[in-house]
Amino acid sequence: MLKAGIGMERLSKEEYLENPCGYASIPYWKAKKVCVSEEMRIVHNSAYDRRKYAAYSDEPYFRLLHPLKKPCAPVLPQGYSCGAATLREFAEHINRCYGGACVSEEKLRDYTARPVYDERLWLAVRNDRTGELAATGIAELDREIGEGILEWIQVSEDCRGRGLGRYLVSELLWRMRGRALFATVSGQCNNPSQPERLYRGCGFTGDDVWHVLRKKA
Repeated sequence: MLKAGIGMERLSKEEYLENPCGYASIPYWKAKKVCVSEEMRIVHNSAYDRRKYAAYSDEPYFRLLHPLKKPCAPVLPQGYSCGAATLREFAEHINRCYGGACVSEEKLRDYTARPVYDERLWLAVRNDRTGELAATGIAELDREIGEGILEWIQVSEDCRGRGLGRYLVSELLWRMRGRALFATVSGQCNNPSQPERLYRGCGFTGDDVWHVLRKKA
């Protein structure tokens, strides 16, 4: 089992496509370039031993896959509209939804220069009454191997529980049809908002967990 950052540059497309979520903790296009510091380890759950890594703090991440054969048709809840938003609005919304996030407009501008950028996979949902952003989603498309990647999915705290998260995921998958062979997503296993439940409800499957380990001070 490969560990991200250790021999990842030797991961072939054929190996990755055989088991995307089991062979790598991150999408293929990132795995080709990643460089993990000596103070950090990324280990698949099948090779993880808590005693062996006692000197490291542990943050487990799930990684799931969607075959894109029969994605659910997206249904936008009443009272909301999907449209455009500026990079600044995207950044501000992400930071509002995630307490520890620090995403800048410049960072998102860098996203648009990535080889996997696709403007059709940037979604912004507004409240029809207030005009304010209620939900945003960013996905990417690796045309080299046909992988769609959900990158940022977030719903404003006061708009949660209304089906907006499911809409974002379903809409992005719907837009990937015929363009990607499969889609992947990852997230913190211990996130109190339970994003894994949302993704599984939209057709993602798998049981791969990757431990992001950082050496304790």
